[in-house]
Amino acid sequence: MDAKNKKEMTNSNVVVQDAKTGMKLVVRPVFNHAVPKVPTSTVGRYRYRRVVKKLETQGGPPKISAWVDSMRASSPAKSPPSSPERESWMVSHPSALEMFDNIVKASKGKKIVMFLDYDGTLSPIVQDPEKAFMSEEMRATVKEVAKYFPTAIVSGRGKDKVYDFVKLKELYYAGSHGMDIEGPADDKNDKSILCQPANEFLPMINEVYEKLVKKTSSIEGANVESNKFCLSVHFRCVEEKKWPELAEQVKEVLSDYPKLKMTNGRKVLEIKPTIKWDKGNALEFLLESLGFANSKDVLPIYIGDDRTDEDAFKVLQKRKQGFGILVSKFPKETNAAYTLQDPSDVMRFLQRLVEWKQLSPRGYYPRP
Repeated sequence: MDAKNKKEMTNSNVVVQDAKTGMKLVVRPVFNHAVPKVPTSTVGRYRYRRVVKKLETQGGPPKISAWVDSMRASSPAKSPPSSPERESWMVSHPSALEMFDNIVKASKGKKIVMFLDYDGTLSPIVQDPEKAFMSEEMRATVKEVAKYFPTAIVSGRGKDKVYDFVKLKELYYAGSHGMDIEGPADDKNDKSILCQPANEFLPMINEVYEKLVKKTSSIEGANVESNKFCLSVHFRCVEEKKWPELAEQVKEVLSDYPKLKMTNGRKVLEIKPTIKWDKGNALEFLLESLGFANSKDVLPIYIGDDRTDEDAFKVLQKRKQGFGILVSKFPKETNAAYTLQDPSDVMRFLQRLVEWKQLSPRGYYPRP
């Protein structure tokens, strides 16, 4: 958020207008922590079929064939883990576990702030999105991380739904792709924050949800999920031959709502307001709320597995500060600096971070 738009925060809600987006943000006060400006590694490129440009309903709906192509591109063909393509990709995007010492060296004199996606990062991808449970060991690990570093969950899921999965009150939660942000509250001091830049779209989102549920009910396996300020049409359990029909039904509904746009995730169609707000904006808002808006004393680490997490990776690249870590076993075009293969890798990385911090009150930094 631009400095000239900021208002001094009090114990009551305030409305702040962002000069870049023109949006009004409802904000409640936050705490103050304190503490990089670390250049990220160069983003590598590799030969791989390009993903179809993300579709938006603005300016008229695209052809159904383009929608289906985009649905297929959201789950591209996988290369064998030992393929030359993967080996080349890993040179440009090395494992965050193997590069752990480099990451903690970069944090010297800085405050680490953790940002974590949920599905595919803290929990495995499952057929039924309502059963994407995280393990008790992962929950205990995230709880330990939050003892030492401000920690936020940034997800496309609704904020309340993510909280029901995670069940940790000491975290910051940014649901609906960052359009619904809330921080922890202290019993003695109200340190919570609230940011809902898409609040005016809520009646429209609810209306479209009802229409999509009714419209797609005839397609076996289709599942429409309400995430408060955005919607997800899951097609992981839909036969591929039915995808054109599903795309046609979604198109019919969205054609009456030019203020909503559609993008693709992993076997899911994401429907969001057309406002300029994404996980990258959520990351910047939380850093500013934590007192790190223009600070050189912070090291943000963002771990995520989905295309929507690329918005946050881009922000870290632009800031030349912090690290994006992509969770993937297969080569993907990404703006992340490092990679981890799956949620079990994520847990090992977080556990190592806690162990490193516990070595001494100030942390142990490997020698050059």
